[in-house]
Amino acid sequence: MLNRPPRRQCRQRRHRRTVPALGPALVPVLAVAALLTTAGCSGGGGGAGAGAADDAAASASAVAARAPSPSPSVTVARTLTEAQAKSALITPADLGDGWTGTQGAATWRDALLKGKADVTDCQRLLDGLYAENLLGDPAGSRAAAGFDDTGAGAQLRYQVGAYDRAALDSSLAWLKTVPERCGQFTATDVRGGQFTVRAVAAPLPGLGEAAEGLRVTVSGDGGGWPAVLTLDHAAVRVGDSALSLTDGGLDEVDAEDIRRAAEAGTRRLEEVLAGRTPAAALSAPASASASDSASVPAPEAESESEAESEAEPDPDELS
Repeated sequence: MLNRPPRRQCRQRRHRRTVPALGPALVPVLAVAALLTTAGCSGGGGGAGAGAADDAAASASAVAARAPSPSPSVTVARTLTEAQAKSALITPADLGDGWTGTQGAATWRDALLKGKADVTDCQRLLDGLYAENLLGDPAGSRAAAGFDDTGAGAQLRYQVGAYDRAALDSSLAWLKTVPERCGQFTATDVRGGQFTVRAVAAPLPGLGEAAEGLRVTVSGDGGGWPAVLTLDHAAVRVGDSALSLTDGGLDEVDAEDIRRAAEAGTRRLEEVLAGRTPAAALSAPASASASDSASVPAPEAESESEAESEAEPDPDELS
């Protein structure tokens, strides 16, 4: 009688046990394990049987690879809407006593900010102060408001908008270099009068995600009369949005005014970007808007008053 090799079989235990429900992510893995177990129970060695098992295992692995993986958390960019831009505007109540909605652009803009710098890199500063856009133009929603302190003879312009992030960071980096690049230079107006422009840093620690401040003075004897214009500028970034404001006047300008305005504006901008409504102000800005076409107009590069600039300015009108 021939001796036959013993037959290898897989015996299953007959007792039953409860199997917990499997999650979808474990099904492909268990499928691979089941195929490998089947291959081990179907006989020894290689051959066609082993090749078929390997193919089945590879197929199961491919299925497991196609199984969806958990999605990473998605960060939603904070985009300033038109309504939020308007809500982020400060008001006279944020500035304190003496401030009201503006009655129009101050006349000293044309007299003292319209000129040609003797240093090429500093022309951007002069033009930006005149047009009130040192950060450049917003890429999205924007709003602006102007205020006057008639007692002190000062004027403040506040703007908030959504910017291209790279352009915004570039503008803030440039502002930081202004005191070094343009600490002092000479500007010549259309009548040939010369003014000395000085710029120093005015830090704004603790505001927003990035902030830069400047104090600029313009002094000289253009038109035969002495004049000293002081301008405080602040720019604060929150996400892809930013606020910028300039407070200027022929008398001494209180540095606390722009600090107070920047703090109030930063709080309001952070609140609207977080989806909250800023606390109601005691009064609303007299000249504010939330669209490109209706925003408070900045002085144009060339205005009708240019034709009159050949005449000598009346010092009484510059107060």
